[in-house]
Amino acid sequence: MTTEITTPEELRELLGEPNARAVAKERRVLHELDRQWLAASPFCLIATSGADGSCDVSPKGDPPGFTLVLDDRTIVVPERPGNRRADGFHNILENPHVGLVFLVPGRSDTLRINGRATLVRDAPYFDRMVVQGHRPQLAIVVEIEQVFYHCAKAFLRSELWRPETWQPDALPSRPRIVKAVEAPDMELAALERHYGPDYVRSMY
Repeated sequence: MTTEITTPEELRELLGEPNARAVAKERRVLHELDRQWLAASPFCLIATSGADGSCDVSPKGDPPGFTLVLDDRTIVVPERPGNRRADGFHNILENPHVGLVFLVPGRSDTLRINGRATLVRDAPYFDRMVVQGHRPQLAIVVEIEQVFYHCAKAFLRSELWRPETWQPDALPSRPRIVKAVEAPDMELAALERHYGPDYVRSMY
């Protein structure tokens, strides 16, 4: 039998109350250590939700420090060429609330930032986000409402950063996955060429 949780009271009865430090660690402005973390981070996940409640989580990555800090309350995440679905961008246009998790390879703690986002197609600071000679296509400007560090337990439990636990070859290659679930009519050889060296060279 499945037992569903349907009220906040039931949830608290099961989990208990958070400790005082967990509640108090939220901040509204960046600390110098947050700036250092952003300068070291090459990757983040951005969560968005549309007006209808539909959700999206999009990965963003560039060389470390790709997230630009405009001031203690504002950060900018550049956008590079992708598949042009723009699910998260459509969500932001309908609902500006976003959540970001910034990772540093090898670190089990993460930096979380929640706030309100706007999309910008150009600004003078785009010149500070050039990579391999390319300016961003657009950028997500986030006005910070919450910033705090998240504990390491999920990464420790998953052993995410332990190379001896990695098994990338346990799954089919990206071309084979595309052939199976996205483009069954395409030749596997053509997909392997697409996801080969030219794929890396076309990132910007």
